[in-house]
Amino acid sequence: MSKRNKQRQPRTIAAPFTVAAPAGARIRERLRPTAAEEKVLLEVGRHLGRYARADLAERVRLGQVSAKNTRRAVRKKALTAVSSSRWAGAITRASEDQHRLSMRALYDERTGLRRAITTIRTRLAVPCGRRTGKVRGYADPAERFHKQHRLAVLTARLARVERRIEDGHPSIVVGGRRLAKTRHHLDAAQLTEAQWRQRWDARRMFLTADGESGAPFGNYTLTVDPHDGTVSLVLPEPLRHLANAPRGRYRLSGTVGFSHRREEWLDRVTTNRAVRYDITYAPERGRWYLDASWSTETAVLPTPPELATTGARLLGVDLNADHLAACIVDAHGNPVGRPITIATEPTGPASQRDGRLRAAISELIAIAETHGCTGIAIENLGFADARATGRETMGRGRKGKRFRRTVAGIPTGTFRDRLRGMAYHHGLLVVAVDPAYTSRWGGKYWQQPLDRQSKTTPATGHHSAAVAIGRRGLGHRIRRRPGVPRSDQRIAIGRATGQAVSVPRPRGTTSPPRTPGTPITGGKTRVRHGDQLVLFPDLENRSRGHPARPGCGDSANTGQHR
Repeated sequence: MSKRNKQRQPRTIAAPFTVAAPAGARIRERLRPTAAEEKVLLEVGRHLGRYARADLAERVRLGQVSAKNTRRAVRKKALTAVSSSRWAGAITRASEDQHRLSMRALYDERTGLRRAITTIRTRLAVPCGRRTGKVRGYADPAERFHKQHRLAVLTARLARVERRIEDGHPSIVVGGRRLAKTRHHLDAAQLTEAQWRQRWDARRMFLTADGESGAPFGNYTLTVDPHDGTVSLVLPEPLRHLANAPRGRYRLSGTVGFSHRREEWLDRVTTNRAVRYDITYAPERGRWYLDASWSTETAVLPTPPELATTGARLLGVDLNADHLAACIVDAHGNPVGRPITIATEPTGPASQRDGRLRAAISELIAIAETHGCTGIAIENLGFADARATGRETMGRGRKGKRFRRTVAGIPTGTFRDRLRGMAYHHGLLVVAVDPAYTSRWGGKYWQQPLDRQSKTTPATGHHSAAVAIGRRGLGHRIRRRPGVPRSDQRIAIGRATGQAVSVPRPRGTTSPPRTPGTPITGGKTRVRHGDQLVLFPDLENRSRGHPARPGCGDSANTGQHR
């Protein structure tokens, strides 16, 4: 095989897999405190938030150390004097989680920077306007100069990131870096300084109580009574004078019911299993919320090969920037019904985009349940690599910029996480497949069959990609066999030429010719057409004035067909 043909070989397709079930659950209910209760909650949240930020700064100063050298016991003992033992445990645990998360973000940033630097250096090694193998040089000296400048910028950023990783000192902004930068652009954000300060203080509060198995209703620090829905929390030691309940607790007048997934929540709190609670405040809406979360047992889900043996249907979904293209695929890999298009409208604030995405996923789940689908097949998309090196490998000029913006607008991570949780709670599986060649092969082999099948609903290349995704999720090949008859073979032009494979017989085993009276295996005999009686004779004269053919009598009496 020549080198040129070897380069054109398609890459290896990864096997499909079933997306794991969610590891936990989180539900939300609105709190309705009075004005006096709001003041108490704000004072407690700001008090604990101040010490939580101080503990996080201490943890960052320790750097990248082993678990036994984090001095968590010493830090917790110091925090217990100004809060309580359980509040101190929640603060130190949150600091550890935040530090590990920030370090993972640094590792990801370093990987992306290294990949981008390698790509630029590889292209800079090729003269302008030329190509060496698969590597193409930059178009002109001006573009090459700008890429050299970008290479210097990325190299400096990589040096800073590696220095932070070596020291174990990630950059963390409690309250959010975006909101911190908004302070310098209040006019563009249409906020006053007082409004910004209110949001900033609300983000930096700390009202998180970890659950504890064996504690009353799963949490002693912040307790929700399942019988009457009352909420009470333990006050920090310096604020015990605000208590309105025994043992230094403060009880709210409002109640909480947790209508969503209430049965699961009741199963945990009535057996005193751990439940974590978070109280948050949204000043732009003037609302308080209580979140309950807990971990769930690991569920063993069937694999795609096991799913294919059951004859299940799948709903193949192709994720795009502004819509979802879906198609139902039966157990044999054939598309069923009409193509489905669901708009997502990725515009507006983040809350609106998330709501539209949830509505689209809910519609997908409803369609899957209506048509008896066992699961939903999606592409295992990960645009992290493309976004890291997008300016170098995803086109140039206005067209490349528009394409990179489209890729950045596809909510891959959010869609995958939302779909996994929502589908699992409806009893549906999520199968992730390799995205290689789904659009190309789907458009080549399934665009015309979809057009013939759905004559009233236009089918696009995204719908043919959805068919390819569904077939790959069931373990079928995407490309069709040549000569397969169409779905409307009786009225369409075309014959089957290669749908069945002829297997040669061994010599000397050729069966004799069959006759109407030849016995069939199993004690049956092939019935002749003349021996079939007509139970309901046609009493209507259908000759329409034409003379009867000679030799044709009453089929009901003679047993002969016309």
